[in-house]
Amino acid sequence: MGVFDRAEKRIGAAVDKVFARAFKGDVQPVEIAAGIQRELDAEAKLLSRDKRLVPNEFTVFLSPHDHARLFPYSKTLNTEIIPDLRDHARERSYVFNGPIAITYDCDETLPTGQFKVASEAVSRDADTPTPTIRRTSRPLVIEVSGVRHPLVPPGLVVGRGSEADLRLNDPGVSRRHALITVSGTQDAPQVSIEDLGSTNGIIVNGSRVQQARLTDGSRIEIGNTRMLVHSPSSAVT
Repeated sequence: MGVFDRAEKRIGAAVDKVFARAFKGDVQPVEIAAGIQRELDAEAKLLSRDKRLVPNEFTVFLSPHDHARLFPYSKTLNTEIIPDLRDHARERSYVFNGPIAITYDCDETLPTGQFKVASEAVSRDADTPTPTIRRTSRPLVIEVSGVRHPLVPPGLVVGRGSEADLRLNDPGVSRRHALITVSGTQDAPQVSIEDLGSTNGIIVNGSRVQQARLTDGSRIEIGNTRMLVHSPSSAVT
């Protein structure tokens, strides 16, 4: 049994518990780990008699549905994958050109349950930070039940009443529940959410707040409704 075979079993035990609810019936973490390993093997280039240069930066393209579900857990997934990817490389005498980075992007042409992996050998200083999630220049959206609502200045009111810009048919939501304020530019948007004196409050990334900044990947709970702020991107080939 190879290093990555063992890693798949360990990832299956350690990570799938975290992802079980989000990924049931969709792309599984172990599938992503195996896909990156296959990309590593396929792109290995002969460097010397006993060394091969392999990619160190990977982009995992997911369907909009899978990307929205995976987004909040990418750090956990990468924490499990990257050490075992290094072990796999050592076992096969692979050489990386720089630190390993795995980013996740949305490909609107992909159906739910399918993904693609692209890779590149990039020379990067070990001290240079690498993002977990690929940032795009496309505007942020707030997604509710699979429907995306653009977040553009000046923002919008979320609530159950007819005067709300984003209406939620949820008895746990007040008529004017929250205000989402949007400023800045498309490349550097500034987004925040503020409770407008609602009955049940706002939860952002698991914490109850009166006001909070929203970024790419922020998860919001209002009443019984869950929303995700993210930046969908077009396909990259």
